[in-house]
Amino acid sequence: MNAIEAKGLGKWYRKQGVGLPTLVGALPRWLSGGKADGFWALRNIDFSIRQGQTVGVIGPNGSGKSSLLGLIAQTMAPTEGAVRTTGRISALLELGAGFHSDLSGRENIYLSAAILGIPREDIRRRFDHIVDFAELREFIDMPVKHYSSGMYVRLAFAVAVEMNPDILLIDEVLAVGDMSFQMKCLDRIRQFQQKGKTILFVSHALETVEEFCSDVLLIHEGRLIMQGNPSDVIFAYLKQYMVRIGMLNVEEHGTREVEMRSIRLLDATGAETATFYTGGAMTIEIGYHARRRIEKPVFGFNIKTGNGFYVFGSNTQIAKVPIAAIEGDGRVRLRIEPLTLKQGRFFLSLAVHSWDHATQYHRQEDLHPFLIKDAGDDKGLFQLNCVWEHQPNP
Repeated sequence: MNAIEAKGLGKWYRKQGVGLPTLVGALPRWLSGGKADGFWALRNIDFSIRQGQTVGVIGPNGSGKSSLLGLIAQTMAPTEGAVRTTGRISALLELGAGFHSDLSGRENIYLSAAILGIPREDIRRRFDHIVDFAELREFIDMPVKHYSSGMYVRLAFAVAVEMNPDILLIDEVLAVGDMSFQMKCLDRIRQFQQKGKTILFVSHALETVEEFCSDVLLIHEGRLIMQGNPSDVIFAYLKQYMVRIGMLNVEEHGTREVEMRSIRLLDATGAETATFYTGGAMTIEIGYHARRRIEKPVFGFNIKTGNGFYVFGSNTQIAKVPIAAIEGDGRVRLRIEPLTLKQGRFFLSLAVHSWDHATQYHRQEDLHPFLIKDAGDDKGLFQLNCVWEHQPNP
């Protein structure tokens, strides 16, 4: 049974005009049915989500993700099409949504419950649990307009999950909380999954999306581009959209006397992917074309973290694997095994240059994003081989 179903869903917004309306200005609006002075945030959206699924929504900023959750939550009305839901919905759509800024945290808890039709007596029994989860006992009678963004989120999430919804909608708000609270929220989401609740959340944390979701929607420019397996959809997003639309600070230059024409990242089975695992293997396959004979070319790479921290770099010259000469088409492969990076998002740069480093034939800076997943509990950037020993005193 479907918990959420959208058919032909669309949302149109009017742009804010400047100046007084005139007959000339009204003519294009009249001819276009009133749509000339606005834009479609979403258009022709069709999908269904089964009960008990956890589904992620990814895409660039401004692609229509938040509008989609607003339509599902029924905080806004569609311009065209329809969305149907089954069961009670609890939503964290944006920071402070649903709270009255002049009311205290205590009053907003009861207000949120009343909006959802939950009896006051029921919320009174759950009140202490909400406050303790939000860690706001000391501030619960303070007007929420004086809360920090983190306090706001803690209370909003605590209220949303305590309402025991059938469908939970989350729009990136967890990114505002501190790390310890994020972990607590993710634990609660796992509990919801075990209870068969339906969860839909927008997030730029692709590692979290892949870990928690059974399905992912990719939205770009108001259109549903793809729906399916998290690894496949995230791979498409990284390869086809983040780089193409300039979301990444990529750079590509060189004389192109040697051109890297096809780059593939392969896992231990030889399958192309953007997701790898700590302790596993990664093969970087570089298909090139040399326009003339190049003596002793050097192929190199480096890896950076998602925030630009330089992790590691090397090349065939440093590794003492010289390539005598290249001409025409060819392929270079680099295998990294075991892969010691820990969980996170990383960026791969590739280059081919002359032996004396004087000529850069082709360089691709941060052009190849990928994800690392880690099943271990160790913390940090790298997996180090550690051996503990203990010798009790005689």
